[in-house]
Amino acid sequence: MNRLCIYPKDIQRITGKSERQCRNILAQIKAIHNKQKHQVVTLNELCSYLDLNPEEAKTFIV
Repeated sequence: MNRLCIYPKDIQRITGKSERQCRNILAQIKAIHNKQKHQVVTLNELCSYLDLNPEEAKTFIV
């Protein structure tokens, strides 16, 4: 089963950054896409923001 939403721990696995930095990245992505606090960030939005290949990023998500 594949997930669409991204959590700070997923970004940590992909980038190697700290959890706090990953929470900031999520907040920046939400601000760019005008999302509210309860709305989730998708893998495609993250990959677009970080300029990554979604297929490669999927391998890091459990």
